Amino acid sequence: MQAAALVDGRPAEVVVVGAGAAGLWAAEVAARAGARVLLLEKTARTGTKILASGGTRCNLTTTLEAGDAAALFGKAGERFLLPAFWNLPPEAVRARFHAWGVPTETAPLEKVFPASHNAKDVRDALERAARAAGAEIRLAAPLRGLERGEQGFRLHLADGARWTAPRVILAVGGQSYPKTGTTGDGYAWLRALRLPLVEPVPALVPLRSPAAWVRELTGIALPEVELRLCGPGGLTYERRRRPLLFTHQGLSGPGAMDLSLRVARAALAGPVEGWSLAVDFLPDLDREELRRRCIEAAGQAGNPRLDQLFGLDLPRRVEDLLVERCGLSGLPFRVQSLDRARRHAWVETLKGWPLPVDGTLGYDKAEVTAGGLALKAVDAQTLRVHGIPGLYVVGELLDLQGPIGGLNFQAAFATAELAGQDAARRPA
Repeated sequence: MQAAALVDGRPAEVVVVGAGAAGLWAAEVAARAGARVLLLEKTARTGTKILASGGTRCNLTTTLEAGDAAALFGKAGERFLLPAFWNLPPEAVRARFHAWGVPTETAPLEKVFPASHNAKDVRDALERAARAAGAEIRLAAPLRGLERGEQGFRLHLADGARWTAPRVILAVGGQSYPKTGTTGDGYAWLRALRLPLVEPVPALVPLRSPAAWVRELTGIALPEVELRLCGPGGLTYERRRRPLLFTHQGLSGPGAMDLSLRVARAALAGPVEGWSLAVDFLPDLDREELRRRCIEAAGQAGNPRLDQLFGLDLPRRVEDLLVERCGLSGLPFRVQSLDRARRHAWVETLKGWPLPVDGTLGYDKAEVTAGGLALKAVDAQTLRVHGIPGLYVVGELLDLQGPIGGLNFQAAFATAELAGQDAARRPA
């Protein structure tokens, strides 16, 4: 038997599914605008993924301007997100949290954190604001199915309840960090509604390396390098100037994780072979300049060390590997030790040290999911799904993925803002 989803004994006007960043934000916006809002969460608490984000510090947005932030989602993502980012730019997100009692502070790489460095403060503020606006939150209430009805939607809950609702905002996330409850439930509902999906893959995820010598560098960080993602044959696909971290499984840090999407997509087709991250230790100097400095220094007194010549500060284990690769083992690490061939090898190594990769660490270690509902299926001004009146999709369930640095939280909040605003004003 079907019954209307209720809020304080009256039919809910908007049902939001998923009490993560996007869902809590959408619920607060719609309730504050006057709608009766019911927020359903499958787990026993709200915002579990928020609590784990940013190493439990929660990088909640970016210092970038709205247009610059949107541009980092690629051309299609930029076009789609610009209306949302103009409506709720990053500075407005910070202002909203300040108003909720969560001051923020900036950090390198355009990051913004709560001043407390405690993700719980972010989650608590979102939940508190949603409840204060009038949204009702029901925990441990997993949705098992979503169907179109005569006047809206039929909701099938795990406990056997069957509800109807005129408008539904789907904010259930993707598949990253499945232990937090994001297990990809929304994809099945979207497929059942015959909506177009881009195959989901883990994104912003550490990379695996098959090379033991790479994994032996565990714990070493390279803060000022440019990374090139190279496919079979050496073709360069993307570049990122971000820190790199070596781990016992391969490569992590913002640089490697930002470049992980193509590797994850390649893995859909089979074994990942012939891929690498090429490290440019001196991105501000081209090869000709490096060669010129080597030649000039070789003719001078003092015979400086090679790393001193370029202002490098290399960890000893990295230096040893570079020396070995360039055929300098057993020779003094000095400019005058370089003949023409070794000079060429040294310069080429500094400008493109290849680190082999053969896959990612998967959804368990991925910060977000790439893929999801195709952007062509959604109105960028309102987040309404085309052809299905009353249905909205926001956040990570959309085919959007930005780099590390609070961009994906910004997208979640901004898309939720538009959806909440529109759902509240549309007639039931």
